[in-house]
Amino acid sequence: MMSGRWRRALGLLAVVGAASCASCASDPTKGYSTASTYDAAVRSISVPMFDNATFNVGQEAYLTEAIIKELRTSTPWIVTSVGNSETTLTGTITRSELVPYSRESEIGLVQEVGVRFEVSFEWVDNRTGKTLVARRNFSASESFVPSLPAGERLAVGEQAAIQELARDIVSELRSNW
Repeated sequence: MMSGRWRRALGLLAVVGAASCASCASDPTKGYSTASTYDAAVRSISVPMFDNATFNVGQEAYLTEAIIKELRTSTPWIVTSVGNSETTLTGTITRSELVPYSRESEIGLVQEVGVRFEVSFEWVDNRTGKTLVARRNFSASESFVPSLPAGERLAVGEQAAIQELARDIVSELRSNW
């Protein structure tokens, strides 16, 4: 004979099992799913060097590299050279700015600064010429603390903002779900 504790445990297990089966779906647009949210029709992508319309020279190389690393680690697609891929992601850094977030109250020295990058990008299917995703004025920002005792360099904020922007751009390439 089962004790009350075992009966409750089995009942709870049955409820959890039924709820998890009812909420899962093979199609991500129909409910919870373990299927990839990236387009299965795409197998390869190329990312030529992003353009840079700002005076912050060199950031386009860092952004392009960060996007490629993010694609390789978080998507099922193979990153290939330009001309050998099914799709191509191109873009331009359109804005780069520093935004003071906080100041020291007595002398007005900036304590925390935000680095903000803005880009426009387009992802095109090379087989059809169709634009899969296009975004204008897409931005990301991160902060750093240049004042003592932290004394972080501008590069800390720039690198953090570029990493955030790369993650966000790759995330935008997900299927419409």
